[in-house]
Amino acid sequence: MDLRLNSSLVKGYKSERQKIRIMSEDWAARNMFCPCCGNHHINKLENNSPVADMKCEICGEIFELKAKRGSVGNKIPDGAYTTMIDRITSSSNPDLLLMQYKDSYLVENFIIIPKFFFVPRIIEKRNPLAPEARRAVWVGCNILVSHIPEQGKIDVIKNSVVKNVEDVVSEYMHIKELHTKNIEARGWLMDVLNCVNNIQSDIFSLSEVYNYVELLKKKYTTNNNIKAKIRQQLQLLRDKGFIDFLGNGKYKKRNGIHYE
Repeated sequence: MDLRLNSSLVKGYKSERQKIRIMSEDWAARNMFCPCCGNHHINKLENNSPVADMKCEICGEIFELKAKRGSVGNKIPDGAYTTMIDRITSSSNPDLLLMQYKDSYLVENFIIIPKFFFVPRIIEKRNPLAPEARRAVWVGCNILVSHIPEQGKIDVIKNSVVKNVEDVVSEYMHIKELHTKNIEARGWLMDVLNCVNNIQSDIFSLSEVYNYVELLKKKYTTNNNIKAKIRQQLQLLRDKGFIDFLGNGKYKKRNGIHYE
């Protein structure tokens, strides 16, 4: 996998945003494989495609590509807020490919965030553009990357080291066990998974997860049985192979589950 972006493609361009879009899409078309089916290439879609930037011609999976110089940070900007919310709640939401590159136009980190990790709560509405702006009162959004469980951030390149294709595809297939089309159910699963991730030890107790009841109450104000919902999500995580139940209110994180 070639980690260098092809800067020769953008000679004569002045807009840095346009340069990066051209170079990152070219890089993905030359180097990136489909994490869903293992196809060796994904293809660039026509410019200004309304939903995605790249597509696998074998399985039909679509991808949105974002590139950022330096640290990704806690959030990344995206398009219109209402469009993003509509996408998340539809069947046309793409997986996110997130590239982080150096000043020298070398790809340093590249991750995949599967579409089934997206819930409305991780989409932050930005302030409307000023009335005098070209797109007056347009409202954009940010993707709150820090709110996505670590399991939903699959490394393809980490610190300039490239992972094996087979390992990435295997990890994607395992993570796909968490897929659910129901947005509310997805939100609960992601939130409880974040709670488990925040517990430092591999072996943890139900009472430790109950420490997050007040936090979850603020998110689910109409739910009056938060503890029962937590137990339900832990059972789902057990059934899907992410934690083991040890008995007596004790659980163990499976190999590969990450925590902060």
